Amino acid sequence: MLFPPSSVLRTAGKRARRQPLAVAGVVLLAAFVLCGLAAPWIAPYSPTAIDLVHRLDGPSVAHWAGTDELGRDTLARLLWGARISLAVSVTVVAVSLALGLAVGGVAGYWGGWVDTALTTFVMNTFQALPGILLAIAFAAFLGPGFTNLVLALAIGGWAGYARLVRAQVMAVREREYVEAARALGAGGLRIFFRHILPNIVQPVLVQAAIGMAGVILAEATLSFLGLGIPAPAPSWGAMLNDARLHLFDSPHLVLFPAAAIAGAVLGFNFLGDALRDELDPRTRLEMGL
Repeated sequence: MLFPPSSVLRTAGKRARRQPLAVAGVVLLAAFVLCGLAAPWIAPYSPTAIDLVHRLDGPSVAHWAGTDELGRDTLARLLWGARISLAVSVTVVAVSLALGLAVGGVAGYWGGWVDTALTTFVMNTFQALPGILLAIAFAAFLGPGFTNLVLALAIGGWAGYARLVRAQVMAVREREYVEAARALGAGGLRIFFRHILPNIVQPVLVQAAIGMAGVILAEATLSFLGLGIPAPAPSWGAMLNDARLHLFDSPHLVLFPAAAIAGAVLGFNFLGDALRDELDPRTRLEMGL
């Protein structure tokens, strides 16, 4: 049954009024994704083009966000930096989520000594150290580069997804429909992918949305330390590192990358909160949705 457009618009407007932060998150993320995907076409200059004559220029008509110490256009570097941050965040969350689903799903479904081994000796070991410190250690060992950066961040973040998946699988595996499928002779893989996974995907999606914000911050941190994407590729963290020496004479070099990082992180956090409210029946009832 198709709903009339007017009814859909009224429902969307009602939800937007009840969740203004969700609207703000969608707008911020739309701008972030658009800038990242369309950077080759909307960037006014090459992000690596050096122009020493116009180094450290402030915002102007020619350079809307000014230039850095090598005369490179800051706006172009921000747009291409969004592309890098988007690629890193999506790849890291995908890899971490795949590892978390595999390890957490096996631990939660099989239980027993398998659960004890994976939870006590694997998940707890990785979660005993702060994720960013673990990522810094692996990035320093592997060296800079996109692939090494993704591996370092995924190694530091997959255990949180695994623990969430394990808890959700343990809550669902004893439900009646799972027992019925098991009684009918369904195999373990079929039960997991057909009956368990669709019923645990909601909290996993919320965690993934919030995890994207953490990955952007972690990528900026590693790039700031020189362990992320190597120069001259533009990265928001590397831009902040380059701007340290010009904090007072050219503050725009700090303000624009910091605002970009804050906007992307806020957008993903707002989206995660909106997904949690939308997918939680109790919250929907309280909000009258």
